[in-house]
This record gives sequence, C-alpha cells and structure tokens, in this order.
Amino acid sequence: MNGGMSLFGRSAGNDAPLAARMRPRALDEFVGQTEILGEGRALRRAIESDRVPSLILWGPPGTGKTTLAEIVARMTGAHFEQLSAVSAGVADLRKAVAQAQHRRSLGKRTVLFIDEIHRFNKAQQDAVLPYVEDGTLTLIGATTENPSFEVNSALLSRARVFVLQALRDEDVDAIVDRALRDRERGLGTLDVRLEEGARTALVRLSNGDARVALGTLEFAANAAQPGIDGTRTLDAALIADAMQRRAITYDKSGDGHYDVTSAFIKSIRGSDPDAAVYYLARMIDAGEDPLFIVRRLVILASEDVGLADSRALQIAVAAQQAVHFVGLPEGFYPLAHCTLYLATAPKSNSVGRAYFEAMEDVLETRNEPVPLHLRNAPTRLMKGLGYGRGYDYAHGDQRYREHTGDLPPHERLQAYLPENLRDRAYFAPGEQGEEARLVQWIARRRSDDRA
Repeated sequence: MNGGMSLFGRSAGNDAPLAARMRPRALDEFVGQTEILGEGRALRRAIESDRVPSLILWGPPGTGKTTLAEIVARMTGAHFEQLSAVSAGVADLRKAVAQAQHRRSLGKRTVLFIDEIHRFNKAQQDAVLPYVEDGTLTLIGATTENPSFEVNSALLSRARVFVLQALRDEDVDAIVDRALRDRERGLGTLDVRLEEGARTALVRLSNGDARVALGTLEFAANAAQPGIDGTRTLDAALIADAMQRRAITYDKSGDGHYDVTSAFIKSIRGSDPDAAVYYLARMIDAGEDPLFIVRRLVILASEDVGLADSRALQIAVAAQQAVHFVGLPEGFYPLAHCTLYLATAPKSNSVGRAYFEAMEDVLETRNEPVPLHLRNAPTRLMKGLGYGRGYDYAHGDQRYREHTGDLPPHERLQAYLPENLRDRAYFAPGEQGEEARLVQWIARRRSDDRA
C-alpha cells in the first residue's frame, strides 16, 4: 500500500492504526448518526452551508466525534487544531488561541477541537470562552460524559450540543466491509476473508464502537497465517482471541454507571426479575464494586418492598454480609439471590411515604414540646413537674393482655402525637403482601380515634 497523509498534514501511512487510516474524509463517507447528519438535518445543512457554530459532541467512544470535527474543518476551509484535555493545559490553550488570532488576521478560520473536554476544569474551560464568543475560533468539544454536568454553563450556552449514539451493528458491519475492500487505506491488499461467524462476533463484540472493530480486525488479520493462495481467513475463534474482551461502554464514575444502576433499580421496582438480573450481570461484568450494588439492594428492600415483605430487608442485609465475606467472583450468588428475591417480592413504598410526610411536618410546623405523659421522669423534680403522669403502660392494659391476634388491638390507649398534629396520618399501608393485613387494622384504629 502507498503511504499517505491524513487530513491537515497528520500522518496516516502504513504505520498508522487501521482506524486512523479509515477515517471518513467527507460526509458522504460518514457511517451512522443519521439522526443528526442525515439529509436535511440541521447540522448537515450547517456544515454544507459553511455556517457551523461551536459544538459539543456527546457520545460513547468510537462513534465518530473526532472524525466529524475533522470533516467540519475540511468542508468549511478552516484550519484544524486538536488538543486533548488529558494532557493540555491553559498554556496550550493560550498558544492555540494566539495562533488562531494570527490566522484570523490573514483571513483564515480555525476549528479548535478539544477531545475529552469534560476533563478540563472550570478555569481551563473559561480560558477559551472569550474567543468562542468573539469568533476567533470555532470550538468543537468531544465528551463521553453528560455535558450538563461536565461543561460550564457559560460555554454550553455558546455551543450547540449534539448527541452521537453508539453505532448500530449494521453500521459497524459496513465500516468493517469498507476496510476489507479498501486497497489504499484498508486491508484490501492483504486479501482477508472474514468468515460469517467471525463477522457476526466482531460486530457484536465491538458494542457499537468502530475503533474497537477496526483495531480487532487489523490485529486478527496481521496474526492470521496466509494460505497457499495468500488468503488470510479469520474465524470466530481468532476474532475472540484478538478481541480478548467485549468493548464495554461503562465507566464506574460516569454516565454508564448511573444509567445501568438506574435501570437495575427500576427493573427490581417494576418486578421484572429477567431485566434485574441482566443489569446485575452488566454491572458485575464491568467491574462495579459489589458492595455498591448490595448497598443499593439494602436501600431498595426498605424503600420499595418494605412492610409488604419484611424478610426482604433481612435477605438484603444477609447478602451484604455474604458478599463482604465471600467477595467476587462467587459473590454473584448472593447478589443474584437477593436481586431475584426483591424483584419477585410484593412491593410497597409506605415506609418512605410515611417518613417523608412526617419530615414535612417536622420542617413546616411548630415543633411542639413532647406531651408530658410521654416524657421520662428520672428525677423527683421532673416527676413534680408532671413528667410521665398519666402514661398508660400498654402491657398493663386489659385489652393488650387478653388480645391473641397477630396485631395489637385497634384501639389507641391515648394520644401520642403533639396536640397540633394529633389528627395526622402518615402511614398508609398498601394492599400487597404482608402489608395488606394492616389496611383494615389501621382504618379501624383511626376511625375509633375520631369517634
């Protein structure tokens, strides 16, 4: 293959990775992202009409953020300047701005591409803000993290955010096919034959990341022994060996962590054991801290199952102890045990509702003194002031002594809430599981109180 130069003078010869060599050079070569780059879409029209604003491109790895930035610069005739927020500092930004100002004086525009812009702190992001605002440069920032949390609001207000989705399997397949056929930049001269099972494995294991797919393909092609006819045949086993591990779009401190955790909790709450154990497996496979997972399960046992099945909290706490004692990999057993138990248990959120309604009164009403009859009286002075006077000891009451049911008598012995809150009803039992037995009991209790 002949060596060549990529866009804007960067080397993309034989020594460059396949993913770099195969970068699309025009919109027509760009695969995927039709939601933002399809015919008639606003961003495509802006590029084609040379009216591109500053952009924040948000999406998972390998979806074309860098490539799109290069295409924007190429199609708008601008100089492409790239910085990585991992290694660049304010001094690098100032140097890039000074060069952009010089080009501007010569009538040349600059596209400043900042990869992983979410890694810049506030001061670094502020340093580029004035030059975005006065048109010295067009900023294109790429991020895998939610820009709402990671990019300054001032910078966000001066840029348009476009979301790039993980590539579909058919998109990755098309990119792989192009790389196999391309004789100038791809693997066309190696005569690589990808078996059907190998192609399926490569596409699926890449998880929508074109860079992973091309990197794995190149590694496998170089590792394959040419046959008598020179053909390099790649089977599923070779692809799996080259891949080693499925590409995972999960960052324990980023959106993947929060999104999968949210789906896990909501699947259990929605009583879907299949989805719940699937998301559990996703988290474990991604290396999530098992104690983080089980903490969420302990919370959920009270928050979403509660009194509908009081054993749920016991099982969650037992799972926490088991996971702490056993660790991974075997710790997945108690985690899955607890997950499936909670997903199939009856649900009630009465515990949280009761607490939050009580807290609302704590915060929004006068905190009256505790009624005298409920106060402890450890000293003679306190007894003299009436502390504890009139308190009815429940176990000494005839109704309590003679009661044989699994619930206490529905009659309330005396008032326990402060006078200003005596009619408040915080606890509202649900009708699922064990909690259903409380519905009639508490209704009678409150009815008798108000009679």
